[in-house]
Formats: sequence, structure tokens, C-alpha cells
Amino acid sequence: MGDAVMTGQPLLQVNGVETYYGNIRALAGIDVAVNKGEIVSLIGANGAGKSTLMMTICGSPQARKGSVVFEGREITRMPTHEIARLRIAQSPEGRRIFPRMTVMENLQMGAGLDNLKYFAEDVEKIFTLFPRLKERHAQRGGTLSGGEQQMLSIGRALMARPKLLLLDEPSLGLAPLIVKGIFEAIRKLNELEGLTVFLVEQNAFAALRLSHRAYVMVNGKVTMSGSGKELLANPEVRAAYLEGGRH
Repeated sequence: MGDAVMTGQPLLQVNGVETYYGNIRALAGIDVAVNKGEIVSLIGANGAGKSTLMMTICGSPQARKGSVVFEGREITRMPTHEIARLRIAQSPEGRRIFPRMTVMENLQMGAGLDNLKYFAEDVEKIFTLFPRLKERHAQRGGTLSGGEQQMLSIGRALMARPKLLLLDEPSLGLAPLIVKGIFEAIRKLNELEGLTVFLVEQNAFAALRLSHRAYVMVNGKVTMSGSGKELLANPEVRAAYLEGGRH
């Protein structure tokens, strides 16, 4: 994928963010930007702070220092439900679908009251993107396979018609073929609809191939950034995250 052209103000700007769990500092002054129409990934080892950054953007936990700015508006101290109303949607780590609800009911939960007039159109779009969900539309979420649950988690987030889609570890625990299909769906959404995506991912090879730009996080700090291609070719990144990791 080619590099995105940087124009104007970033859609999302994270400036000097520090996040704590009690007295433990999980994020140590993070600076990250996501421009409209980009796929940006954040890679790093387990425990580096990637998911904490994703949760901080959504307001839970809130940053103790620094700022989170979306569409030029500071959202650092806003409650999570108000941030969601700005059309920032998250597919969280571990999927967290509603296991007792059917596929269709899960999608309804994602739609929100503002988007109900688009419901049929949006469901059809998700079923085109993930045909497996159409086949399983009446099945309870908890009975789906891991890959199907991940598709449902992304589909539910898309029902909110997001301006920014946050994806936290979409490949976690999934077979390589399923991962390939999910990443292909993300690419399609970006290329055909211009969806802006911020992706946290341990599968560095797949993430960097997909992304316009990427950041590397180590122990709560961003240590490196560049285009997906640059980081794929970087010897340090290759040694730390890519050796034997081509999925």
C-alpha cells in the first residue's frame, strides 16, 4: 500500500499523554497522529502499553497528563459515551461481543439511535464484507468461532458509522487464513470508503503491510515511526518483531 499524503490537521492527535494505573505509569509521554483516510498501526511486544493507549483515547482510563484531540476538539476529559458519540468506534481486544445475543442483535447494539434509519443498508454492507456473518445472522454470538466473533466485533463497531475505527489486536488467537481475510476487509474499507483506521497489533508483519504509517512502542514510549514500508525494511524492527513472524 502506498504512503498517504499528509494534508491539514490530523483527525486524531495524541500529545504527550501519560496514563497511570494507580501509581504505575503505563504511558510515558506518547505522541501519535492519525490523518484522515489513513491506516496507522501501533506495534510492540505484549505489555508495551498499546491497548492502554487505545483505551485512553476512548476515555477509560483518562490521561493524567497531555491531551487527546479529535477533529480539532480536545476530548481528554470527556466520558467514554460522549467520545463514542463523536463517531469514534472501537473493536476491543478480546472481541467482547454479547455472547447471548444473536449476530443481528449484536449489530443492532452497535448501531446507536442516530443511525437506525441506515440500519438495513449498513447491515447489508457488513454482510457483503463478512459473508460468514450473513450465514450466521440468527446464531448467538457465543456459539461463533473466534474468527467469526472478530468479524462480528468489527461489524458492530462499523454500525456506528465511525469517522475513526480503533482496532485492538484483531488477529489475536486466529488462524493465519482468517487473519488474512480480516486484514483484507480492513484494506477494502479504507480504499473504497476512505475509512480512517488506528490499529494496535502484535502481528507486526501483517500490520505494517497494511498500514500507511506506523509507530513502534516499547515500555510505554514510542521509540520509532515511519511508513509501513520503512519499518518493514528497518533492521531493528525486523530483528525485534518480524523474524519468523510472517503470517
